[in-house]
Amino acid sequence: MISAGEFRKGVTFEYDHNIYTIVDFQHVKPGKGAAFVRTKMKNVITGQVLERTFNPTEKVEEAKIEKKEMQYLYNEGGIYYFMDMETYDQIPFNYDQVQETMKYVVENMMISVQFYKGKAFMVVPPMFVELTITHCDPGVQGDTSKSSGKPATLETGLTIQVPLFVNQGDRIRVDTRSGEYMERL
Repeated sequence: MISAGEFRKGVTFEYDHNIYTIVDFQHVKPGKGAAFVRTKMKNVITGQVLERTFNPTEKVEEAKIEKKEMQYLYNEGGIYYFMDMETYDQIPFNYDQVQETMKYVVENMMISVQFYKGKAFMVVPPMFVELTITHCDPGVQGDTSKSSGKPATLETGLTIQVPLFVNQGDRIRVDTRSGEYMERL
């Protein structure tokens, strides 16, 4: 059991027969009345975001989330398949479940799959991924008017801003938390 006063970003818990993770929280101590915890929580299965206030002494059951490294194999008809490298079991996910993650994932990449009570519910890409630029306009020498860079399309189809010196065919490192260019490899 965990009390609402111990809520932090990323804490996963059971509430109303669902599993939620804390997206944002705020401990509030008004001038009058009792303190409370204002939370923004996301249902890890459906993705629905709720805002709720808790009494700091209110207790909820902490959810035990199991994480397993798996390999992305392929997609077929909107179904994405991931393989457990120990047992060779394949786990399918619908496009809706992996839509955000697949912006950073290519075939044969190792990713983290999260399970709750033996059921896979979320795919998490590595913090940093190395991808190849498939389309990018050439940078013009001496063009420093655009400090933000130029758009580049990656092998996954994602378009991000890169510095002017990066060219088509280059491999770059991307931060999957923010979707930003990190470095050229």
